[in-house]
Amino acid sequence: MTNLSLAQSYLIKAVKRLKILDLLMAEEDYSDVIREAQEIVELAQKAMLRQVGIDPPKWHDVGAIMVENRNFFPRSERRHIRKLAEISKWLRKERELAFYGDIDFIPTEEYSRRDAERAVRDARFTVEVARRVIPPPEGYPL
Repeated sequence: MTNLSLAQSYLIKAVKRLKILDLLMAEEDYSDVIREAQEIVELAQKAMLRQVGIDPPKWHDVGAIMVENRNFFPRSERRHIRKLAEISKWLRKERELAFYGDIDFIPTEEYSRRDAERAVRDARFTVEVARRVIPPPEGYPL
């Protein structure tokens, strides 16, 4: 049995959750696409932070921490850090509304296919970067 690092474990979880987005899109469940995409981005970004030696905080948006510590990331991936931070900020802002809504915000009515497509693209992009930052566990292709 391989001893997986926590960074690798988070990335595995993020990769597996990407599959959920296709099902939710097929169901036209756009608010849940937003919510799941946020969790995928959070896992992948916290995995990257762990990989470069930073213990991520217990809050949802770690984009600013990535920006502050961009020099710890591989040079080839530093150019993506700002975009990753923007993705994290946007999805964090939508997190609760997408799940719970509000008296004047019904999630199943407010989010469009376009919103969901953006969330899917952003989640996939984040996971792609994480795959380049975090080496795959032995015998476990990511």
